[in-house]
Amino acid sequence: MALRVHHLNCGSMCPPLRHLVNERGLLVCHCLLIEGPRGLVLVDTGMGTLDCDPRTTRIPRLFKALVGARLDPRETALAQVRALGFDPADVRDIVVTHLDLDHAGGLGDFPRARVHIDDAELAAALKPSLRERVRYIEAQWAHGADWRRHKAVPGGERWFGFDRVRDLAGLGDDLLMIPLPGHSPGHAGVAVRTPDGWLLHAGDAYFHHSEITDSPHPSIPIRMIEALDDADRTARLANQIRLRELAGRGEVRVMSAHDPIELEQARQRATAAA
Repeated sequence: MALRVHHLNCGSMCPPLRHLVNERGLLVCHCLLIEGPRGLVLVDTGMGTLDCDPRTTRIPRLFKALVGARLDPRETALAQVRALGFDPADVRDIVVTHLDLDHAGGLGDFPRARVHIDDAELAAALKPSLRERVRYIEAQWAHGADWRRHKAVPGGERWFGFDRVRDLAGLGDDLLMIPLPGHSPGHAGVAVRTPDGWLLHAGDAYFHHSEITDSPHPSIPIRMIEALDDADRTARLANQIRLRELAGRGEVRVMSAHDPIELEQARQRATAAA
């Protein structure tokens, strides 16, 4: 059964010299809200309510300064779920591409949701190395997240040439977790079958839409961000090549977490389909 998808921006960021970053001078936190057969499903959560509360210091000042995080409570997934007329309690499942602080901030806003995650990513977040402590904020899941760990199945069933993680706890074959390691130890994409075909939310496998075209031209700031965040540069670049090939075939719409142009295009397409 094809799934209806709402495209949310759960965290706007305006870095210094932002017009050198991309055409909009803006980075977004592109999350998906999916109307599933068993309730609502979120893909990533962006910034959460407590992240946006000025009385807390959950988000490091250095991060806020470097990315120009707006931290607007109206952009939280919780606020947008309500604005769409849904009950937040109906968010039964969350699938995270990875646990970087700008992807996992809203987990505590949906405390009863099952959180689906790649096993290697959760292992890294629960016992981070000195370098990884910068990217993972334990307070974002200190409410006691209901983790559902998934392991990659190399050599098993394939999805458009990619290994896939099977069985997202009964969510069906219309919603799949696709291993895309490199940006973080257990980084994964999330594939969704929609009424007008498959889409792949590729998380932070790339940051600029040109990176999956025949003539990649990301800006120098984007390249710096990607390099600084790399857990495995070789794996990330290899996955970019595979994503470029996938996008070029036109069978799957590929999008990343932080590109505002891709977010605009996805919203326009979803509106047209509706």
